[in-house]
Amino acid sequence: MDLEILKKKLSTYRNARDQVRNVPDELLLEILSAWEQWAESTPEFYRGIGVGHKGMASMMGKAKRLRREGKAPVSEFKEVTEAVFGGVSTMNGFTGSGIELSWEQGKVIRFPQVEQLIDFLKKVA
Repeated sequence: MDLEILKKKLSTYRNARDQVRNVPDELLLEILSAWEQWAESTPEFYRGIGVGHKGMASMMGKAKRLRREGKAPVSEFKEVTEAVFGGVSTMNGFTGSGIELSWEQGKVIRFPQVEQLIDFLKKVA
């Protein structure tokens, strides 16, 4: 989730002393989920949503407790399926025809199966 959206959501729970209070459980779980997916440094995440480390500590603690107690909405498992139509596979709306290899001088070579790519690479090497 975009940090700006989380920052705007949190701003509705700021009091006159610029403290974040009475954050609903759903928002705490959104913040926890965004934090778990954050790949950069933790202080950058805190600055991105506009909360200090002390405020975040209490919110993260409560969100983790909610998740442990099972109050987090459980996302349903969705099976990823692949269908093949005439040599072209479609997977969740994406179509493709195997593996594409970018070769010298802008040439693109397509291999419908992995074995063909391996044979090609053996012959070229």
